[in-house]
Amino acid sequence: MSTVTEKSLAIENEALRLGFSACGFSKAEPLAEDAERLKKWLEDNHHGSMHYMENHFEKRTDPTQLVEGARTVVSLLLNYYTDERQHDPEAPVISKYAYGTDYHFVMKDKMKSLLIFMDAIFGPVTGRVFVDSAPVLDRAWARKAGLGWIGKHSNLINRDLGSFVFIGEIICDLELEYNTVPEGDFCGACSICIDACPTDAILDNRTIDSNKCISYLTIENRDEIPEQFKGQLANRAVGCDICQDVCPWNSKAEQHHVREFEPAQRLLEMKKTDWETLDKAGFNALFRHSAVKRTGYKGLMRNITFLKKT
Repeated sequence: MSTVTEKSLAIENEALRLGFSACGFSKAEPLAEDAERLKKWLEDNHHGSMHYMENHFEKRTDPTQLVEGARTVVSLLLNYYTDERQHDPEAPVISKYAYGTDYHFVMKDKMKSLLIFMDAIFGPVTGRVFVDSAPVLDRAWARKAGLGWIGKHSNLINRDLGSFVFIGEIICDLELEYNTVPEGDFCGACSICIDACPTDAILDNRTIDSNKCISYLTIENRDEIPEQFKGQLANRAVGCDICQDVCPWNSKAEQHHVREFEPAQRLLEMKKTDWETLDKAGFNALFRHSAVKRTGYKGLMRNITFLKKT
């Protein structure tokens, strides 16, 4: 019978073999402090029109309500940083996270493989995988697992990987070796991300006012973009990387090694006029398996039209 330490090491090694960049474990229990922070964020209406964030509050802050008998939250990071850039400096900018295949599919496939491994070696294991698709506080669990700290831009920062990472969890009933010492906060007095945000969306408590956030305005927002943001979107058409691009912890970020995240050359080569004249058939062909589908053709063209006003 393997010890808790041996089980944890075996799972971490398998996670790395599957291509994950980091793996950590934390005890499945209510997140009291994060629950209070989330409650205040919602009360202040900083979630904009994302009303789904108000739903299932208890499940968002207590993993034992998502998986019966849950003992462990396995947190996984996957680096997606790339130095690839769109060739036309005047083309509407797409966030790096949306360059390749939708990360939900890539992460879930790898995580399901890891859960199958856990069940085969240490089973039976009852567990579920989560990637942005259920009420789970990804960054809070990753921090608790010792995989980084919450930066002033509200993103998780890992001291080796930076912040260009996707986060996923496996909540399961397997007992593992939990991290007990959270990563320190290494933002210090730095405020580069706050100063760089064109719309002043970054709050002083490491959260975001979604009503002002370019990522929210260009993706989650289903209404017209308010005129007050005319000239402030920095030519962003889908998402925004500005606060991460300027973060010193990303200055030495390494290129990812995930084939599915590689951008299509056609995407990188599109000129400004190509974006402005893109039809729905072209959109569907280019973004068939992309996270850009979250924005949708109508939303993308709304964003591009808004950028032309500036």
